Amino acid sequence: MDNRKDADMTDTPDLDPGETLITSFPGNMTTYVKEHVLLAALGSLLMSGTLMYMGNPHAWTGIVGAVLAIAVRGFYVAREQLGFTWHLTDRRLIGPGERTILLENIAEVRTIFSAAQVVTRSGDKYLLKYQADTKDTQSIIDRARGV
Repeated sequence: MDNRKDADMTDTPDLDPGETLITSFPGNMTTYVKEHVLLAALGSLLMSGTLMYMGNPHAWTGIVGAVLAIAVRGFYVAREQLGFTWHLTDRRLIGPGERTILLENIAEVRTIFSAAQVVTRSGDKYLLKYQADTKDTQSIIDRARGV
């Protein structure tokens, strides 16, 4: 399910006269959960492997600890992380915290796991995290900037 918001949603940013909102990129809950399950699995392997290497007879506790740690972290930061929405207009990319990137200042858009990374000509990097389809996010931004 595509979690992007259409341009007529009420949480749109203040736009300049004549500026048009193309789309918005909120975090996707399904992607967020999938990424945390992957982190829990990798953490379980790492912690259990470390405990086995150290000779601990209770290596299974690495699995329990990693899963609990990632689950608690995921629960506590979910609202904050999924609350970050980026808005794409015909002129700029507007992010949380009043971040604004003019489209002509974007040098490249990359994909990294569940995030789209926007790299500016000055070298600044911004992440649009937990995107349902990072390639789609990348192509929409690239189309808006004429690439």
